[in-house]
Amino acid sequence: MPQAVNAETRAIAAIDIGTNSIHLLIAAVDPGLGSFNVVVTEKAPTRLGERDPLSGDLTPAAIERALQTLRHCRDLAESHGVEQIVTAATSAVREAPNGREFLGTVQEQLGLDVDLVSGPEEARLIYLGVLSGMTFAERPHVIIDIGGGSTELILADGHDARVLSSTRIGAVRLQREFGQQDPLPSERRTFLNAYIQGAMDPAVAQVKGALQPGEKPLLVATSGTALALASLAAAEDPRPPLKLQGYRLSRERLDQLVSRLLTMTPEQRRALPAINERRAEIIVPGALILQSTMASLQIAELVICERALREGLIVDWMLRNALLDDRLAYQSTIRERTVLHLARGFGVDLQRAERVAGYALSLYDQTRGVLHNDGGEGRPLLWAAAMLHTCGQHINIGAYHKHTWYLIRHGELLGYTEAEHLMVAAIARYHRRSLPKKRHESWQLIDGREARHTVASMALLLRLAAALDRRPQKLIEALEVSVSQRGTDGAPSACINLQPVADGSSADLSLERWSLAACAPWVQEAAGVELEVRIAEVPQGLAAGA
Repeated sequence: MPQAVNAETRAIAAIDIGTNSIHLLIAAVDPGLGSFNVVVTEKAPTRLGERDPLSGDLTPAAIERALQTLRHCRDLAESHGVEQIVTAATSAVREAPNGREFLGTVQEQLGLDVDLVSGPEEARLIYLGVLSGMTFAERPHVIIDIGGGSTELILADGHDARVLSSTRIGAVRLQREFGQQDPLPSERRTFLNAYIQGAMDPAVAQVKGALQPGEKPLLVATSGTALALASLAAAEDPRPPLKLQGYRLSRERLDQLVSRLLTMTPEQRRALPAINERRAEIIVPGALILQSTMASLQIAELVICERALREGLIVDWMLRNALLDDRLAYQSTIRERTVLHLARGFGVDLQRAERVAGYALSLYDQTRGVLHNDGGEGRPLLWAAAMLHTCGQHINIGAYHKHTWYLIRHGELLGYTEAEHLMVAAIARYHRRSLPKKRHESWQLIDGREARHTVASMALLLRLAAALDRRPQKLIEALEVSVSQRGTDGAPSACINLQPVADGSSADLSLERWSLAACAPWVQEAAGVELEVRIAEVPQGLAAGA
């Protein structure tokens, strides 16, 4: 969720001068966390790729459109008090004979220094942008970015980029060269497919050659073509996602979309709500690049990443200004950074949130097999929900758990899939008051029995953890949990003995004991067994006032 720049952050702007559009991003960089939030994004279709057919020069009309857009971007960025505007120009400018002349005009008239990036450097910046938006873990990822004039294909893992390639085919370039007839006749379509495959083969071969035996990479698609295709697919889903970040699109479904688009006229494509007018003109060649590359790589599914070159410019600026130790340190802590950003943005008391998270994870580790049977996937979701469980108080104290669900649901949690994002929101939602009910939207959005079971059990742990933190000061240093099984009238039940270790010798934990005891009915209902929750008495003589 976009947040305003404040005194603790540094405002930086990034401008991407692309073949089809110019994009502006204004970010609030947090030096302490070594992370950033997106504050403003702007996009204008300047069509620099529509160059003079004889000379290859950028046309006067395209240059004028670009200058007007860049002036607007500069003024908007300066109004946000940015300390620097980092700007990069890609294939259209680097290939045009008058490209450097254009950049000189930009510097002279607007005072913007533009970096004319090479194809591999463009791929590197895209890689940095994707690193800032999703976790790689130990699995190799193939990143494809289909631009207007070039297509970048990148192979990377959790340690480094193995392949950074750039191929001179793009949606605008192919539309200009092959799109005189629309819809494409079948023979023209066959020729175009063969042309795309031939052009992409060297990059595909590089990726295949850099894969280790047995490795099965995840395909990540970024930028306009992929986002438009994902929007088309998502619009037909029973429950369309709020965001496309993390959206998965199978090759089978992509093939179906491409088949439909190939038969449509430009007017029919413009009528599609998920595609704007300019995208309707160039989506077919862009979709064919994506389809052909997936087939060549023999990958059955792709995942969408909404971050790309613009965000990569911000990460690169942070690296060059020593706000990040290295790009991999940034990658390995994406989830933690994005949760802390959201928590800070909504005024969460981080010290108390960290206490609750500590209690919750301690309960998780010590109650396995009794309060949950989670295999490990719920633990990081529990931590995130615990850190954010009070953010709804930013709106209103009353029923704040419902506001918390809304804020997390509509916030930006990078590194989490859409399903995990919803689960974090629901875990935080059900840490107090009622248990999940079928009529609740927050419950309906959780897809699948296993996911719902994880949400219910993690929410129960968070409920207990929050009950142990009823006052501002820290009184509990650690938790010791013992579990015993016993039967009552033939019905099995579990008895949990929760022993808090006081932080100090004179702590009176009667408030925590009362608060936890009040959770007993919820524990009994949620766990499905008779469950007695006890806290050991503070030794006589140690309690305050004894």
